[in-house]
Amino acid sequence: MNALWLMLGGLVLETIFGWPDALDKRIGHPVRWFGWLVGRTERFSNRESFGRTVRIFLGGITTVVLVVIVSCAGIALQAVLPQGWAGYLLQSVIAASLIATRSLYDHVAAVASAFSENGLPAAREALSMIVGRETRSLDEHGIARAAIESLAENTSDGIIAPVFWGALFGLPGLFAYKAINTLDSMIGHRSPRFEAYGKVAARLDDLANLVPARLTGLLFCLVSCSHRSIEVMLRDASRHRSPNAGWPEAAMAGALGTRLSGPRHYGDSTANEPWLNAEGRDPSMADLAQALALYRYAIAVTGFSLLALGWVTSR
Repeated sequence: MNALWLMLGGLVLETIFGWPDALDKRIGHPVRWFGWLVGRTERFSNRESFGRTVRIFLGGITTVVLVVIVSCAGIALQAVLPQGWAGYLLQSVIAASLIATRSLYDHVAAVASAFSENGLPAAREALSMIVGRETRSLDEHGIARAAIESLAENTSDGIIAPVFWGALFGLPGLFAYKAINTLDSMIGHRSPRFEAYGKVAARLDDLANLVPARLTGLLFCLVSCSHRSIEVMLRDASRHRSPNAGWPEAAMAGALGTRLSGPRHYGDSTANEPWLNAEGRDPSMADLAQALALYRYAIAVTGFSLLALGWVTSR
């Protein structure tokens, strides 16, 4: 099966249906299954009594082994599933479960809806579901900024990157990427517990997102039809603390004419991050609505690109 058609099917299914609540309540979600495995393995292999070098080694071994296991599961599924339309539909359903098109949109749009219907307290509560920073003291600008940043970064991590690796390598590539990304989100932190143990996972995630993040930035530049978006992305992307997140965030900042990133609070600590598009205005909820529109256009372009590439490569 052409992997491009597989990812197109997965993208369309997830965009239309998402991951149904009834199914989630009955069997959970594949990413949470893998997260459970990561958690169990980490508790066993990451001990405070181990030295830093040992923790880096054990975390690296754990990361590589789990990614290989998941990739082999993808190979096995492709081998055992039937050929033809039945197999295509089954693989597309599996692929859809690992793409976050609808869920990302719904979570970010919920912030705007909460603000519109119930004001700042409700918007802060909705935002706290999707970001790690402190939200209790954020005003409208801070809420909009955090939601737009989350939307931009997760467009890369949650949609473009899995589609990219799935289009290249089918289910094994998709499975491997989601394993890497989940490992990074769980153990790739700079906390005392995970700084050493999660180092390999964090670096591997940086590598896996190197191309997709830049593609996402270019995608936002394209759908916004904004020269400013390109200028800001090329100028400011490298200022971000992440080697990848700055690309889609800077492109979005330039497209909207707003400033993103900057200082933010995490519990008792403050991260004094530089601004992206520092000369831009502070974002509002109207800018969040515009960001969601750009997101919809970006997903549409991604789908049409998969369709065109699939048609060309199938001839």
